[in-house]
Amino acid sequence: MQAANETALIVIDVQEGILPAGDGPRNVAAAKALDGVVARLADLQTRARAAGVTLIHVQHDAADDHRLAKGTPGWEIRRELTPQAGELVVHKTTCDSFLDTGLKQALLDGGIRHVIIGGCMTPFCIDTSVRSAIAHGFDVTLIADGHTTCDMGDLTFEQIIDHHNTVLGWFGTAQNKVVVKKAADAL
Repeated sequence: MQAANETALIVIDVQEGILPAGDGPRNVAAAKALDGVVARLADLQTRARAAGVTLIHVQHDAADDHRLAKGTPGWEIRRELTPQAGELVVHKTTCDSFLDTGLKQALLDGGIRHVIIGGCMTPFCIDTSVRSAIAHGFDVTLIADGHTTCDMGDLTFEQIIDHHNTVLGWFGTAQNKVVVKKAADAL
């Protein structure tokens, strides 16, 4: 396990409008699941701050016609996860938190070798950012119960999350690896 000063908790795209709107039963279930993820991430943030772990918030800046359009209410980071003074907020426009953002350099400048990743949307920004972190030379802990998404096609959000926990748990290189842990065990 990495020392606290070599570890960063990265919370990706937990924004007010992250899930598509709708009041159908599956949308309600996805919103309830998101609330659970937010609560676990808020607890993990509190524990990370107390342990001296670096916190980084990633915020998606979408186009004007998107639910995450920069400057709109949907773009705001969920209030339960509001960044504190001195915590880095990285703005991105793609699924990859590292692409054209300066995240890699900020981690290297901070002496970070291990990242703990949670947030939204599992098959896009979480999957891509976990793989990119490995490609950039970092070890990754994926928070098994700390990322979520919505239903897509015939797949439920629960199936998508389970699939990614399994697949990404097998992902790595000769030098770096992904481990999957519940939020309670991530630090």
